[in-house]
Amino acid sequence: MPIVTLSNEQVVELVKQLPVEQQMEVFRLLLLQQWGKWESLSRYGSDKARLVAQEHGYDWDAMTEEEREAFIDNVVHED
Repeated sequence: MPIVTLSNEQVVELVKQLPVEQQMEVFRLLLLQQWGKWESLSRYGSDKARLVAQEHGYDWDAMTEEEREAFIDNVVHED
């Protein structure tokens, strides 16, 4: 089978020409290929948030979403 070399732009344009169902199939494939990295990064972020909250005397898991947002805002804007 011959090999065709395409630029990234050409690949994107070809995917745009696919029917929506096939575009979703391509999307799922790409998402599943990266899922492990996203899951690892998410776990790392959660672990770090818990650690920083603990260092400031808070229990991350006991905090409401609003409390978490306020805490993150305070930590980000610390001097």
